[in-house]
Amino acid sequence: MVTLEEAKQFLKIDGDEDNALISSFISSSEEICENILRFPLSELTVVPESIRQAVLYCIANLYEKREDLNMKEVINVMIGLLSPYRKDGW
Repeated sequence: MVTLEEAKQFLKIDGDEDNALISSFISSSEEICENILRFPLSELTVVPESIRQAVLYCIANLYEKREDLNMKEVINVMIGLLSPYRKDGW
């Protein structure tokens, strides 16, 4: 859903030294979104912008605040962005 280049552009990163780290944050962010949404992102034929922004928001927090991240706050913001698309159950 979000490519490495898109994430790096969002994070304003030019170099390649953190590519592996950012790639792992992309995967983790997408997985967190799927858990909140209660369905795989691969089911979407068109990705709503708020879902895409939730992924980017999570990536940015995982990257920029990795030393002192309050994941509960990140999840609460993501729930707000994702709640219109959330299914009742898996």
